[in-house]
Amino acid sequence: MGRVVLLWVLLCATAQASEMMDRLNALEKDPAAREQSYAAAQERILLCSKCHGEDGNSKRDYIPNLAGQNPQYLFDAFEKYVTGQRTDFVMNQAAKLLTLDERVNIAFYFSQQQVHPRPATDPLDAALVEQGAQRFGTVCAACHGAAALGHDGIPRIAGQPGQYLNHALQRYRDKDPSRAGSPMLGVAAALSDADIAALTAYLSQLQP
Repeated sequence: MGRVVLLWVLLCATAQASEMMDRLNALEKDPAAREQSYAAAQERILLCSKCHGEDGNSKRDYIPNLAGQNPQYLFDAFEKYVTGQRTDFVMNQAAKLLTLDERVNIAFYFSQQQVHPRPATDPLDAALVEQGAQRFGTVCAACHGAAALGHDGIPRIAGQPGQYLNHALQRYRDKDPSRAGSPMLGVAAALSDADIAALTAYLSQLQP
């Protein structure tokens, strides 16, 4: 029975993702609908803004920026928190409070915001940043793009807070159960602590 329920949940999530893409495509073609979506999201992001900021720029170094993020990726993340495919106590609860329309509107809203990378607390090591740039080119650029902006369901990682990046890469590398099923598990498996430190230094300072 558990497998049947899981399959049903995944099928529902797939159907909702398809509907979400149809709605996003419709927004791209209708300026009036985009304005309505943006305004509706502004009324609903109070909970999100407490951690991620009203403009999607994180208020804490361990919380990701949502500004400039790909809307499909944001929506997919919402769905995974709703179904339990991804686990985080706050996000699992928050995502379930949002309707499909609200999740689409919020994903669109944050995708339209400008990213403001957090200033480094310590001077960046130029050699470490260069090492990170080289490692990014060989390991990450194929999926996330040369400028780390991502696309469609691939997240933007440029300008993310350093502590968040470091922790996320470690969780993927160490096969954290809360990230089960992610293609990042295989990619991150080959990363050393030095690689993670270098990638964090490089990506956190990337400007839009």
